Parts: sequence; structure tokens; C-alpha cells
Amino acid sequence: MESFPWLTTLIVLPALAALVIAVVPQAKTNGRAIALGVSVIELVIAIAAATTFSYDTPAAIQLQEQAAWIPQIGVSWALGVNALGLVMILLALALVPLVLLAWRDTDAITDASAGGYAALVLALASCMVAIFAARDLFLFYVVFEVMLLPVYFLVGRYGGEKRRRAAIKFILYSLAGGLIMLVGVIAIYFAGPGGAEGFLIDNLVGAKMTTGTEMAIFISFFIAFAIKAPMVPVHTWLPDTAEAAPAGTSVLLVGILDKVGTFGMIMLCLPLFPTAAATAAPVIVTLAVISIIWGGLMAIAERDLLRLVSYTSVSHFGFIVMGIFIGSSVAMTGAMVYMVAHGITTAAMFFAVGFLGRRGQSVAITDYSGMQRTTPVLAGLFLFSGLASIALPGLSGFVPEYMVLMGSFGANIWAGSFAVLGVIIAALYVLLPYQRVFTGAEDRARLATTDDLDSSEKFIMTPLVVAMVIFGVLPALLIGPLTPVAEQTTITTNATIHAVERSTQ
Repeated sequence: MESFPWLTTLIVLPALAALVIAVVPQAKTNGRAIALGVSVIELVIAIAAATTFSYDTPAAIQLQEQAAWIPQIGVSWALGVNALGLVMILLALALVPLVLLAWRDTDAITDASAGGYAALVLALASCMVAIFAARDLFLFYVVFEVMLLPVYFLVGRYGGEKRRRAAIKFILYSLAGGLIMLVGVIAIYFAGPGGAEGFLIDNLVGAKMTTGTEMAIFISFFIAFAIKAPMVPVHTWLPDTAEAAPAGTSVLLVGILDKVGTFGMIMLCLPLFPTAAATAAPVIVTLAVISIIWGGLMAIAERDLLRLVSYTSVSHFGFIVMGIFIGSSVAMTGAMVYMVAHGITTAAMFFAVGFLGRRGQSVAITDYSGMQRTTPVLAGLFLFSGLASIALPGLSGFVPEYMVLMGSFGANIWAGSFAVLGVIIAALYVLLPYQRVFTGAEDRARLATTDDLDSSEKFIMTPLVVAMVIFGVLPALLIGPLTPVAEQTTITTNATIHAVERSTQ
């Protein structure tokens, strides 16, 4: 089975299923059931692919496939993953069935439109696999742009009251970043070896560029990834999009697609532009610390729960970016584990808020009080997920945040010290909304008509809770395979930092 095209299968299968659901009337009528079945098959195939991955060399690119695509300009259908890419694909494909099960989290999705919604989710699943597996820079860019389309329609067609404005803002920010990145893609091609395989990432590593050229291309890539991540000050599209999108769409958007930004920083920015990355690291770390504090403070001030969760993600992404650029392999490993932990906890938070909004027809904090009396399971799951997101010891968020902070203190004590403020702020932005929504005086009119989670909603939340506990108690399941990836990347960055320091002395 070593020669089986695992990654191509994982890309093509959901794309074909989405096409069938979209164009065949009978398939569209049963689209959600078909999509759910396909998503489960996808997950099984991904797990089978993971069993063929050699965990003795997790930093090596494996499950590789390559074929000429547009040889005239050196573009290849080149796929492959290291441990980080594999983990992100598994996380993405594990969340897709849960999103399809939770399809009724907005009034905009009806029985008649559920097929179209399901087709878009499958199309997005195909893009998520492709983006984490692409080993050709042009292919990566194409998927980076194509994946905007299903998100745009998921928000613009199936979102809430402000969906059209949010969808347009999302697409404008993303397209702006993509166009800037395109300039860099073209530039690095001419700086690289060129030829029939001129966009292969492995061939571009070590390309000889002048210092100015490398910095300019690095900035073009970083801006695109910073928008996707999202980082302050290019984060403002996220709260608006999360507020308007169905909760399930936000699960994939914030839990997975925003990780494309940090994934690109690790897999492209650092290996392709090591000197520029080392030179720009102090500025990027400063922006990351600002994101940690600003995102947390905005979450405390927010009165819309969906926007609140999105602002907490701005803060969390600050920790991840700081871990990537601080110059510590411990912090880098923590950042990678953080990407997974955040995907799980944020998914649970968005689902919980979606379930609450479905019952109360509102996600405004001021519209609720005392909800734990009639929805104790929902209240408990919201609190549990929130505690995991703020790094309660024993849950999935604790070890990665601790590793990022520990590595940061060793590399830059000032950045680590300011980032610790984010830990204090985090306790407030989780516990205060819990207190206001689920405790306090009873809202008898609302409580009288509110039921707790049903069996399907409990089923959706169960694997997320289990994952939070497993990765909290056994973090080595992630740390083990991701540490060699971090060490390989960080060693390159550190060596370049020392070279830059020597050249400026």
C-alpha cells in the first residue's frame, strides 16, 4: 500500500461527491446523508494513510505523489506530508462529520438547502487536504485561493442577518493577501532553479537571493499568512465573519482554515526565507504579543458570544505565532501542538454557542441569565471547553501554552513576560460570560421554553471532550512526532539568526 495515492484520493473523493450532490437533483435531496457518509469514509482513509506513515522519521516528507501538471511553467501535482501536515489533515477530516451532523445551527439552512450546504462543506474538505499536502508552491497558491469560494458561499448564503457584508469583507481581505502572495510566488520562481519542476518547494529551499529580494518575498508571503492566521492589525474580518457564519462553518474556518496561516509560516516562510525570517522575527514577535493582549481584551469587552470566541482565537493565534518566530525549538513544538489543541477547543466552543443560539434565537450575552438550571449539560460543556482553551492543567490547552511560554522566556524574557498577561486575561474572557449566561438570576420566560442538549448534540460534543482529555493527559501523542519537525525548522532559523548577528558585528 506504500504506492497507493492516499492524498490524491482524499482530495478527489470529497470533490467528486460535492459535484454529484450539486448537479444531480436526487443526490442533492439526500445531500446531507451522502456527504456524511463520504466524510466518514474520508476519515477512515486518512486513518489508514496514517498507519503507513513512518513515525521514526516524522520530519521527513512522506506519502509523496508527483506528476506533471503544467510543465510549460514548471507546475507539478506534488503532494506529501510530514507529521504536522498529517496531523492537520486528520484534525480537519475529524471535524467535517461533526459539522455535517450539526447542520441545523442556523435558520438559513433548511431541509431544502441542506444538500447545497453539505456539498460546500465537502468541497472545503477537499481544499483542506490539498492545502496541507501541497509540495508545489504554485499548487499551494491555487488551493489557497480556491478554498475562499466555498467559505464565501457558506457564509454569504447560509449565514445570519449580516452574512452578505461579512462574506464580502472576508473575500476582500483574503483576496488582497492572496494577490500580494502571488507576486512573491512569481518572484521566487525566477529566483529558484526554474525548469520543469521549478515550483517544487524542496527545489526552492536554499535558492540564492539578494537580502532585499528575500525580504520582499518573505513580506509578501507573511502578509497573506498573517491575514489568514489572523493577526493584529489584519484580523478585523474574523469577528464579522464568525458573527454571521453558521457555527459549523466557523468551526472549520477558525478551527482549521485559519491554521493555514501558521502552517504556511512554518512550512514555507521559515525554510524558504530563513535570513528574512530571522531578521523580521523581533517585529513579528511584537505583533504576536499585541495580538495576545488585544484579542483577549476585545473578548472581555464583547457581548456577542460568536464574536467573543473569534477574539479569543486572535489571542490564541498570537501565542502560536510567537512560538513559531521566538527562536526556540520548545516554543516551536508548543506552537504546533497549540494548533491542534486550539482546533479542538474552538470547535467545541463554537458548537456550544451554536446550540445555545438555536434555543434562544440569540447569541447576545445580555439576552441570557441562569441557563444552567435548564441546560446543565450545555452549561457544563461550555465551561469545560472554555477551561481547556485557557490552558487548565490536565486539558489539551495547558501543555502547548506552557511550552510556548517556557521557550519564549528562554529566548526573549520581555516577550514571555508580556505574553503571560494573556493567561490572566483569558480567565476573564471565559469565566465572565459563563457567569452572565449560565448563572445568576433566573430568566423564567426563557427557561420555561428551553431544553437541554439532545442526543445528537451530545454525540457531536463527546469526541471533542474526549480529545481534550486525551491530549491533556497524554500530550506526548502529539509532542513526540511534532518535536523533530520543530527541531528541524528551528535549527535552520537559529543558525540564520547567528549568521545575521555575525554579519552585523
